[in-house]
Amino acid sequence: MSYVPPAGTWESRAPAELGLRPDGLAAAVAFHRAHESRWARDFMTGSGRYIGVADEPEDSRVLGPVKRREDPNGLVIRHGYIAAAWGDTARSDMSFSIAKSYLSIVAGLAVADGLIRDLDEPVREYKLDDAFDSPQNRTITWRHLLQQTSEWQGTLWDKPDTIDHNRDLSQSELGRADKGRLRPLKTPGTYWEYNDVRVNRLSLCLLQLYRRPLADVLRERVMDPIGASADWSWQPYDNSWIECDGVRLPSVPGGSHWGGGLWMSSLDHARVGLLVQRRGLWGERRLLQAEWVAESRKPCPVNSQYGLLWWLNTGRAQFPDAPETAYAARGAGSNVIFSDPEHDLVAVVRWIDKASMPEFARLLMASLAR
Repeated sequence: MSYVPPAGTWESRAPAELGLRPDGLAAAVAFHRAHESRWARDFMTGSGRYIGVADEPEDSRVLGPVKRREDPNGLVIRHGYIAAAWGDTARSDMSFSIAKSYLSIVAGLAVADGLIRDLDEPVREYKLDDAFDSPQNRTITWRHLLQQTSEWQGTLWDKPDTIDHNRDLSQSELGRADKGRLRPLKTPGTYWEYNDVRVNRLSLCLLQLYRRPLADVLRERVMDPIGASADWSWQPYDNSWIECDGVRLPSVPGGSHWGGGLWMSSLDHARVGLLVQRRGLWGERRLLQAEWVAESRKPCPVNSQYGLLWWLNTGRAQFPDAPETAYAARGAGSNVIFSDPEHDLVAVVRWIDKASMPEFARLLMASLAR
């Protein structure tokens, strides 16, 4: 049986024992340290603006709590063991859009529980609210929401879907000139756009299905069983609360675009990365359906680099030196859970310069003993 770290501890082994060259692994770590994120440590700038909304109109406001970042840190896991660790890997940090991949995990649980009958079924048929009744929204399916091809039209938590129109992820995370410029909407399923308002709409739908906080679902079904710490949290916005069955419930965002979001340590992210790489199996206990994990990694028809809220390496476009089967959860800043199933490798990299992540992956691949 494959090694799984027990709660509260994680065994380390020398890189050479795990089939990694020590000098090569050290080069990857040194590269990360030398290519730290350009983001300021304090996310609230001197003018009182939050880095996450630096590319939006002056009247855009932060909706949730914000936590400053500290030094870069990271982990490399091989065959389940820690091969390298640097920085404070136990510190809980804002994770930004890594949270999207956690929403994918929760959606997979909803499928397993029968709450979502069919990914290709229109969401309006679940009669959650009237947000999918309009001509633009009525054909949107769960798959569209998970692939970011929904083209959902509306306003949620005071943010309109138009705020992320023309968002170009190839441009700097610290400012994008065309973002928010209105464009004609397409038919759902035919156009891919990285849109946090629409991902937050998915999160609200999942909350309405479960009728309990998604953080509680994640904690009970995934985080506690894999021995995660008690230090992580999923922070809602100040205004992202609904009443359900007479109880006030928080709807959590799929990022930290306007504050809040998933706050988690690298050690806890690494446990989740290992669980997903092992297709939902933790030791002898199945926590996620293997079929869901496989479905999550299928390329979106209109963006082959994206699955169900996971980044893929189709055509080796994201990580040219890694296998095409590699994939990642990625968040601004940059924060990355990198997974290479072919080599049984998981790496968590926090606060690396976004453009430098492919080179880090190259150095990691080069550290494999041939």
